[in-house]
Amino acid sequence: MLERGLNNQRVRQLNRQALLRLVWRYKRLSKSQFSQYTGLSIPAIGKILQELVAEGKLSHSSENLSSRGMNSGSYQIPPQGDYILCMNVTPRSIESQLCDAQLSALGDFARQSIEAPTPKALLAAIEAVWQRQRQRWPRKTIHLALGVHGQVDPATGVSQTMPQAPWREPVEIKYLLEEKLGTKVKVDNDCVMLALAEKWQNPFNRKDFCVINVDYGVGSSFVINGQIYRGSLNGSGQIGHTIINPDGLPCDCGRYGCLETVASLSALKKQARIWLKSQPHSGQDPDSITSAQLIAAWHRGDEQVIRWVEDSANAIGFSLDSFLNILNINQIWLYGRSCGFGSRWLEAIKQRIGFNPFDHSDNVNRNVTQINFGQLTRPQQVMGIGYLYAEAALENSFMLAGGSE
Repeated sequence: MLERGLNNQRVRQLNRQALLRLVWRYKRLSKSQFSQYTGLSIPAIGKILQELVAEGKLSHSSENLSSRGMNSGSYQIPPQGDYILCMNVTPRSIESQLCDAQLSALGDFARQSIEAPTPKALLAAIEAVWQRQRQRWPRKTIHLALGVHGQVDPATGVSQTMPQAPWREPVEIKYLLEEKLGTKVKVDNDCVMLALAEKWQNPFNRKDFCVINVDYGVGSSFVINGQIYRGSLNGSGQIGHTIINPDGLPCDCGRYGCLETVASLSALKKQARIWLKSQPHSGQDPDSITSAQLIAAWHRGDEQVIRWVEDSANAIGFSLDSFLNILNINQIWLYGRSCGFGSRWLEAIKQRIGFNPFDHSDNVNRNVTQINFGQLTRPQQVMGIGYLYAEAALENSFMLAGGSE
């Protein structure tokens, strides 16, 4: 919608950015569709689009998106631009999806197990995935977008801590890969990857929402007023290190009783290992227990597993209840392998949260607290990290148009 209380130049800058944002989200739009989404007139839309095409930000196609009315064609991000290889990276696996310049998927989604005992081995594994795509598309420039577990500085591209890794020192992922491969590299946290995926690929999201990844650890990312909130030290969203029991188990972060020590899959597997070691006739190897086995035991109704998983759900619900009341972010999407526990696990989380005192307004049906499983496919989730390039392009376009904060 048209901004009010601003000078003409500022309004033009914001409207340019709004049109570009719509194209990144919907890929291809006509003038009438732009007008429908923004409330701007067709002549105003046409003038801005003409500028963006002249600057090379958009391209025009004579293809009509509607069988009704005059054929004014459609607009899109120029398809001949550079490709982006999106990856979710851990020391044990790499998931990858190649995208074209419009951030549409190219080829198949891939997942491979790796062994990375050192940062050098991890970087070599990333390079190998990139090189395969480069061989397939030898005439295309292919940039990298990496979602990495743990704390990341997105400005420098440094992985500051990677909890699953056997090393503890920071790794300059962006610098080292750009030097080796001669291409652009963007790096951010894997929960930011999920938040970007939801922001750009789920048109029904509110401006304020949260994604929570319950997997090896427990992480989250907040979108506030449509923007990723990272915090001054890039530590925002470390919900897994919320202390729920000061006298609880030690956590890798050095404190005691963090949410991860109860609710993560690694914590549940640890409980299973300890219990199995006290049951020498169980016939199961305690050290080989997997997340898939835990989830299967839960669905079979194993009493021990039910108790552990319900305790984890209660702990997650307790933590969510706290920040729902503090931040009033009341749209939450759950991702990660723990979602395999299913609807009963989700309901246990919701029951622990209970009543939200802020669910009272004239818009209660639209804004009431929603906590559900995320609906994006795994390829869509991994593609989310590629939108770091879309957001950089939007910011660059705004600054070139004379915008400033």
